[in-house]
Amino acid sequence: MKDKVRRGGGKNQAKNDATSLTHGKGAASNKQDEDTSFPVKIQGAGVESFELQVHGFWLVQDVIMTLLSRDDLCPRSNLSLALAGATMDPHTELQSFKGLKPGAILRLVEEPYSAHSVRVHLARVLELLRAFGPQDALREGHSPSILETLTHTQTPELLDGKSLKQSLSNTKTELVSQDGAPPEYLLPGSSERPLTALLPHSSQPEAPRYLRDLSLSCWNPPPGHRKLQGDFLYITVVTMEGRRCEITACPKGFFLNRSTEDLFDFRPVQSSPVCHCFTDLLCHISPAFKQTFATIKARHHLPPVEVLPTPYHTLSWLGPPCVSRIHKNTFSRLGVDDQPASQAPDWNEELQAARDLPQGSLEERLRREKALLQVNSAFVRAVMQGAETVIDGLLEPVNGNPADPAFLWGGLFMSQCGASTLFGGERGRRAVQRLELKGVQAYSDLEGIQGLHTLPTAIVDYKGVRLSAQGLAPGLEGSEQDQETPTRGVLYGVNARPQESAHRRQLLELLAHTAKALSLQRTVIVGPNNSNLTSLFTSVDAKGLLGADGRYYILDVFRSFPADANFCPEVEAEEETVAAEDEKKKSCEKTKRKKGCVKEGWPENYQSDSGLPQSFPHSLCRLRPEMVQAFIQHKHTQFALHVKDTLDKNGGFEECATACDSRATNAVRDACRKVGSISDIIFEMRFNPNVFSSGVSFPVSEKASVKLQKRLLREAAALIITHQIPAFLDYCLKSNEAPVDGVTLKQALHHRGINLRYLGHVIKAISQSEHKERLRHIMRLVIGEIVIRSTKRVFNSFLQGVDVPSLSTAISHFLCCLLVPHFTPTSAVEESKKKSRRRGRGAGTSESMPWSTLTGPDLWNLVCQDAAETYNISDSLGSGPNHLVEHYGLQKLSLLREICLKTGIQLRLKDYILDNQSKAPIGPDDVLNIFPVVKHIHMPIVDASKAYRAALTSIEKGLLDQAYERLKEAAYLFGRVCDDLHPEAGYCNSVLAKVAFTQGKAAEARSIQLKAVVISERVLGFDHPNTIQQYALLATYVYAGGEITLAQKCLLRARLLMLTVHGEDHPYTATLDSCLGLVLTGDQAGQFLKNALRLYTSFFGPTSVHTALTQHLLAQWMCSQGDYRSAMSHEKEALTAFTSLFGKDHTQTLCSTEFLCTITKQAVKVERTLRQTGAESTEQTVECLTPTTETILEQMVLVTGIRKMGHSDRLQEYKQKHQELKAAVRKEVENEMNREKSTDQETGCEKEVKNGENPSVESKTESQQEQPAEESSVESATVVSANGLVVEPAECEDKTEIGGCDSEDSDKAAEAKIVNGETENKAEAEESETSAPTGVKSSTANGEMKSDATVDEKKSGSDEINGATNGDLDTTASPTVLKRKATWAEIVA
Repeated sequence: MKDKVRRGGGKNQAKNDATSLTHGKGAASNKQDEDTSFPVKIQGAGVESFELQVHGFWLVQDVIMTLLSRDDLCPRSNLSLALAGATMDPHTELQSFKGLKPGAILRLVEEPYSAHSVRVHLARVLELLRAFGPQDALREGHSPSILETLTHTQTPELLDGKSLKQSLSNTKTELVSQDGAPPEYLLPGSSERPLTALLPHSSQPEAPRYLRDLSLSCWNPPPGHRKLQGDFLYITVVTMEGRRCEITACPKGFFLNRSTEDLFDFRPVQSSPVCHCFTDLLCHISPAFKQTFATIKARHHLPPVEVLPTPYHTLSWLGPPCVSRIHKNTFSRLGVDDQPASQAPDWNEELQAARDLPQGSLEERLRREKALLQVNSAFVRAVMQGAETVIDGLLEPVNGNPADPAFLWGGLFMSQCGASTLFGGERGRRAVQRLELKGVQAYSDLEGIQGLHTLPTAIVDYKGVRLSAQGLAPGLEGSEQDQETPTRGVLYGVNARPQESAHRRQLLELLAHTAKALSLQRTVIVGPNNSNLTSLFTSVDAKGLLGADGRYYILDVFRSFPADANFCPEVEAEEETVAAEDEKKKSCEKTKRKKGCVKEGWPENYQSDSGLPQSFPHSLCRLRPEMVQAFIQHKHTQFALHVKDTLDKNGGFEECATACDSRATNAVRDACRKVGSISDIIFEMRFNPNVFSSGVSFPVSEKASVKLQKRLLREAAALIITHQIPAFLDYCLKSNEAPVDGVTLKQALHHRGINLRYLGHVIKAISQSEHKERLRHIMRLVIGEIVIRSTKRVFNSFLQGVDVPSLSTAISHFLCCLLVPHFTPTSAVEESKKKSRRRGRGAGTSESMPWSTLTGPDLWNLVCQDAAETYNISDSLGSGPNHLVEHYGLQKLSLLREICLKTGIQLRLKDYILDNQSKAPIGPDDVLNIFPVVKHIHMPIVDASKAYRAALTSIEKGLLDQAYERLKEAAYLFGRVCDDLHPEAGYCNSVLAKVAFTQGKAAEARSIQLKAVVISERVLGFDHPNTIQQYALLATYVYAGGEITLAQKCLLRARLLMLTVHGEDHPYTATLDSCLGLVLTGDQAGQFLKNALRLYTSFFGPTSVHTALTQHLLAQWMCSQGDYRSAMSHEKEALTAFTSLFGKDHTQTLCSTEFLCTITKQAVKVERTLRQTGAESTEQTVECLTPTTETILEQMVLVTGIRKMGHSDRLQEYKQKHQELKAAVRKEVENEMNREKSTDQETGCEKEVKNGENPSVESKTESQQEQPAEESSVESATVVSANGLVVEPAECEDKTEIGGCDSEDSDKAAEAKIVNGETENKAEAEESETSAPTGVKSSTANGEMKSDATVDEKKSGSDEINGATNGDLDTTASPTVLKRKATWAEIVA
């Protein structure tokens, strides 16, 4: 592991080292970095000499990029390094130079410019001068970071007049008023949802003005005779003093020429120097520019994670409040931002070249992953630009097919994938595009398979049109002679010509490996027109080809996943008709009886209970890869049970294993046959992607195999209804971090392999559940998601009939029809007419336009019709949006946010009144823009992700120190590849902050969490549910540092986002309210705590952990107010819940009992005092119990889920028994060695064993003592049930005293071997080696057997912390460090 973290460097990494909020470069290992780094002295280029710390493995270009990122060198460019007068090759490692030693002098050399490099330099200068203002990110549609507005403090004395006026006018966006009270719209029960508070004004000042104008000169381009003498560009500059200057760009740099606006004179001005850097010349000619430019180095520098561009566009559905620009773009006319008219990039070659980079060392892999990410992000940006160019009508199609136009732009091939009746028209076309992207992702993610390539692919939705974009495949446009050559072109596929060559054999070998990794079965189908039989390793549509670049490619992989039998009734009926024609001998009665029978694979009464299988608008319903893996795990469980039952019937496992007969082999064979394994000697599940596919027929020889595949696919489809959906609802019943919006709902469903076409069945399951009321937030989300998805399909069709000048009016009209019931177009059209007349543009919008005739009821009917067709729901949506508000508590604002995010609409930041029936709430001027929404391939960051997963494994074992180091390593590697701007990097930093905080490093946790919040805001979205959770965690860490006001702001910010995204009726709102009740004071604290108790009780019941803890917090607050009678009532409820959950002897129960006694004594004391002094002196005599800061902090840790309360004391009991067992073993070993010592005649040997201790045994026991939580994993071992879910250890406590549940039977069942894919899960293997031997160890290749159980379900060792949480209220300690050390069993993964 040591050499993994020795390498680093690059421009962004160097920037991170200097200004990162967190640990920076030292994240991996400071010791290793010190061993490989050394100082050098930098001189030249007109700057003062300075020292730079470099690494021997850095390339010279890494050093140059690091230097160019320094403030004293910026914006210089086109520099090289020289050592002892010799120029250093930029692609050579520093350690390759023999004369380069610590303290060596490296000289910066100003290289001559070229026509291209001079434009690059000017672009670099503009990037520095442009200095994006706070509103520019919103104007470009990017999600901004709001954290800086909360953490930045600004005093009125430091503000200028304009900033002070803006600050005073922004009182509504302030989260905490002057008296410390939150605004009314954030109090429980408020229905006001101000959008202006979501994006407060940034505290960063607007960028200063450096020049009045900067543009290309009117004398540009240079004439021919001046080009031959080196003139590249002529630039016109107007300084702040009003001086107009003409500047020439040449190979040596920049100088003033004598040209004027009316006269061209290329000669240089006498007093003008030739400056290599453009800003040096500007400082020479303009004192005002020199003075203003000097402030750049003194201005506040934001950390790189807030400044660097994100790899992919994260849409902000809200734009700036001002429609027009405040300041003109001074630098837009220089022209360096425009791409030069050069050859379009070859995206495929760039991607494949990045994939072919070496991967031998960690440094090589990091460079490869960074190159892949950069190429893919540039490709996605090009796709966005191409979609706008194509759909805006700026490009003509290259084909003559108006139904399916194709376009070539910027090295991209873009098309709509013409609608086919075979797949279901328009819906089928979109499904093909979506599934093709998923198939490309699946083949790209395969590790260890080199040689098979996929094209760069993305799909983009823009203005209601979906385009598929791909890089150009090499060899497809070759000449006919090339295509006839058998070694070039299509080598594999149904339509491929029969040929035999070494290239084809190599391609088939690659496809066979990928089929094994993807669990695809090799199959034989009948070729086109019943011509011949074709053997396939893929779906019937896939094609394999050898490109002109010598690489093998696979295309058309949209049917790579198995079909979903729940939505294939037409295909089944078609196959039944063909079978009936072939079997003419059977009678009609037998045929009727056969049709009435339940097909093999469906559960009993499945069709009558679920209504499945049923038809769907398109015929491309496929199972998700997560569902395939869940089904394989389910079948493996069945396989193990079959083997165990068979062996038990034949004398047991030990007897069958030692008898050397065929009983064990027969048991495995029988189990393989029953579960449907393709092999009869090992468990191996594979699926035929061509079963239940339209237009595919199989030969008679494949009849048995196809029948088995149909049975398996029916079982997999039924598993979604019978197991996966109930498991999802069970998770939502237990977790307070359930989905909050449509994005998190989709992620949670997809994680369990549930497609969104099952949303109707989720509604049905909730309606039939006895916990329907507790699942109302999930019902609300599902109903809202159905409405939004159906609305999006109607919107796509709606926009096709809108002309370009009417787009903003039509979009605002559509949104009004959606959100305002009984909305009529009259008001919108009349208002548009009035505005058009005021602007002098004629009569404006005509009422005869088709889109303007749309009304609210008409739109709702279309939405309900689409929902009934897609999700099989009829009366759930009611008659309009008000029905959703009344029956499900759905917010119209949440609907508006969801539809904007899904369609790319950006609205002006203002407060919209959506309940106004007389006036349109959204006008044409409120629609600022519509952005392309891109779905693309995600490039994995392998090494960082492996380190992150290894850290999570260490966390589950309780090895916090090891987890901390691995998390730091993972964070460092993420920074090297993606500059931390990646969702997984954000999750890694969040977990790292939790571990650091648990280890008592509150300041470090605060620093890391600040970074995690910014990452979430910029990468996921400023109002993404993960951002809400990160703000709540940040509040805990800043409270630990004594920043109470900032903690209040963070929690109120989280609550504001929660109210906007979902509303108040959600379990996580109760979590936020509990924290607010802890950090606020006075009556408002009690208001938040009472609301949290109401929500927790309604969602989890009166006896849940969340409810009990909130009862205790409310009792604690009432004690601080002197209301001991009410406090006693709430604490009694908490005590009852703790007793029922944990038992009478649990630490939490004992602490609650003690606290109740304290309250009772205090209440008696107060009552006695009142009787003695009289009722008139109540205020002077009542004493209040106030919790300490440390107590509040530890309670916040519990509420936010950083730690969780254990459900039993069995872990402590196990630890005690285990220590006793180790002591007995040690004593026995000592006695044995003493006996050996007495027979030993050698004196030296007697001296060695005099103490009777074996060094190896001693070291082993010492290591076990250092890792008690790791040993305790035996006690909390989980059991995989037959449905592929995880059973909590509490369910099997009666089966074992110490070890896992039924470990003997599990060991017997563990003899099964799985071979689909990889043979071992390294993390699990490592855990099984270091844990007790009672765990089940198995190898699998169908994928990793993952557990959804949370860490607190696996280990329950938080009893010591629980005692401190509700302990004595008079305890005092430092608030910055937790009082006790805790194991990671108490931290939420």
